[in-house]
Amino acid sequence: MKPWRNVVFLCAAFWVAAPAADKKGAKEAQSNAAPARVSIEPRAKPGTTEPTESRGPSNIRVDSTLVLINVTVTDPMNRFVTGLDKDFFRLWEDNNEQTIAQFSSEDAPLSVGLVFDSSGSMGSKLHKSRQAAAQFFKTANPEDEFFLIQFNDRAELMVPFTHNTEEIQNRLTFTQAKGRTALLDAVHLAINHMKKGRNPRKAILILSDGGDNSSRYTESEIRNIVREADVQIYAMGIFEPAGGRGRTAEELSGPGLLTEIAEQTGGRHFPIENINELPDVAAKIGVELRNQYVLGYAPTNLTRDGKYRRVKVKVNQPRGFPTLRAFWRLGYYAPTQ
Repeated sequence: MKPWRNVVFLCAAFWVAAPAADKKGAKEAQSNAAPARVSIEPRAKPGTTEPTESRGPSNIRVDSTLVLINVTVTDPMNRFVTGLDKDFFRLWEDNNEQTIAQFSSEDAPLSVGLVFDSSGSMGSKLHKSRQAAAQFFKTANPEDEFFLIQFNDRAELMVPFTHNTEEIQNRLTFTQAKGRTALLDAVHLAINHMKKGRNPRKAILILSDGGDNSSRYTESEIRNIVREADVQIYAMGIFEPAGGRGRTAEELSGPGLLTEIAEQTGGRHFPIENINELPDVAAKIGVELRNQYVLGYAPTNLTRDGKYRRVKVKVNQPRGFPTLRAFWRLGYYAPTQ
């Protein structure tokens, strides 16, 4: 049997149309008022064992011999593609192809920070934003841990790391919209607090409706911090239509800023114009974090110069299948010692 026959396309029922047989199941799930969820079991490969000192997969981690990078693969309908083996991937560092020495696809525990916009312009969007957070938490595993940062004129850590998602949701219940938007300060605070995370895989979810207009940190500073951090960033940007009246320069630049920050880390930005889509998109992000491959390689460049190394990943196209797209962290800083 050819390896591509094991390829599986996954999608939450709320995101894309499923085959007829699956629609019946989706209707039954809706009748029970239960959200659509995807659970991925770890795939054990014969003849492979985990290193005794491994703590599990991470977005990207560098030690004396190994770099680990998370990769998400989707099809043209934005469905997640699982079941691929190591031979389907190629990887380059600074245009030099590397040998993939370690490969896995498993649902490992996450440390996640929710960065929640409570500025004045969020007033009419708070209800759906709370629902989005609730849907995201429904994709969580018991070993996951979360924290909450809210921001308006300034960023504030409201709930430190906890396994109790209800604590965060209760805090969001009393959130009031007021003030300006210190988005960059909130990202900086989240990156710093993430250093206390216990799980090797780390992610930040930003939920905001506009660009920054109240931060002490600059866009350039945040770009550098994000490139250095071992954290995937996902963003849900709630924006008025491009032709909307009264949009400030900061709001106009908001989509580009969130896209750049997210893609640098191997995450994604989901621009949203209809707030009713928020819960479904949040759940989709939660599912995406559960459907990632981890590629490990020993860099051929052993120089410890602290320079930024650019990483490129390519998926070998299975014959007869639609074009697949990969998302990954774009690079890392080499160690200095």
